[in-house]
Amino acid sequence: MTSVAAATPNTTTGSTSNGVKPPEASGTKLNSDFETFLKMMTTQMQNQDPMNPMESTEFATQLAQFSSVEQQVLTNDTLKEISSAFASNSLQQMGSLVGMEGLAPAPVLFTGQLVSMRPQYAEDATSANLVVRDADGEIVDKMEIPVGQETLYWNGTLEDGSKLPNGVYKFEIENFEGREQLDTKPAMAYNQILEVRDDNGTVKVRLSDGSEMDASQIQGLRAPTTLG
Repeated sequence: MTSVAAATPNTTTGSTSNGVKPPEASGTKLNSDFETFLKMMTTQMQNQDPMNPMESTEFATQLAQFSSVEQQVLTNDTLKEISSAFASNSLQQMGSLVGMEGLAPAPVLFTGQLVSMRPQYAEDATSANLVVRDADGEIVDKMEIPVGQETLYWNGTLEDGSKLPNGVYKFEIENFEGREQLDTKPAMAYNQILEVRDDNGTVKVRLSDGSEMDASQIQGLRAPTTLG
């Protein structure tokens, strides 16, 4: 069983306890811009025409406009910091999934043990088939299954008794109403979670077959099991 450690947030010097670096650069720039604005306003007042002085309300308006922009930038920086903190905490929590088996619509690495899955049936289905495809997308096995059966197990053994080799396999459910095929749905299979990582604020999981998906696509979890 492959084991990959979950990613952990950066805790180097200059970061907060949750690995988020405070927006020092933008704050410094705002202070500098504000000082520049005050110098320009002071110079403007010193050099105004004494016969036609600028109204004090105009200065107040300029100051209010700059203050509004300053506040908006600071707010945006705060929101970014909060968002990063949430992503970091989510990654820490999701890191506990490494080594677990997640129920997901994804191919599974078959290693000779039973593959456990939960099929999805069409509402009007009267019969259904489990279809197994290899890594090249070729159908290597097909069998009829009872509509409504909640859990299926596949052991890689064909009707003639031969055994399919270890490898990556994809599972689908063909739904029929009488002789009419309604649709084909992915069979949600239990798949070992090898890695959890942050992808620009989205938590991704890597599964046994090497594929990746959003953690939100995992529909169920269970402890690692050995079947068959």
